[in-house]
Amino acid sequence: MKDSIETGIMQTLEVTVTEEMFAQFHGEVVHPVYSTASMVYHMECVSRDLLLPYLGTDEESAGQAVSLTHSAPSPIGSKVVHEAKLVHLTPTHATTEVIARNAEGIIGKGEVVQAIMPKNTMKKRLAHQKA
Repeated sequence: MKDSIETGIMQTLEVTVTEEMFAQFHGEVVHPVYSTASMVYHMECVSRDLLLPYLGTDEESAGQAVSLTHSAPSPIGSKVVHEAKLVHLTPTHATTEVIARNAEGIIGKGEVVQAIMPKNTMKKRLAHQKA
């Protein structure tokens, strides 16, 4: 990790809710609002965006854990801003707290943990697995 990284740094990601982000199962829309699955994805994205500039050339990261509470709906066309804050850092893990907001207020809160490892670790692990 680069020395310039420190807890408290922040990153934001803004998305506009589209039909592809609706809560759906097996191709059937259950609710025409921003889904929890989309929220998980965007929370992991903003957390990764926060960490990437600080990885050394010999390092990579991978998502390890996500936990969140999705507390309010967000309709099509609404803007959702995800704000990640680095709250814990070790040589092998980075933890961010993420808040998701729309124009009405907070719609979700979560935590994302990313593993930090030597470059090509994932590639080497996958080489030993059979499809």
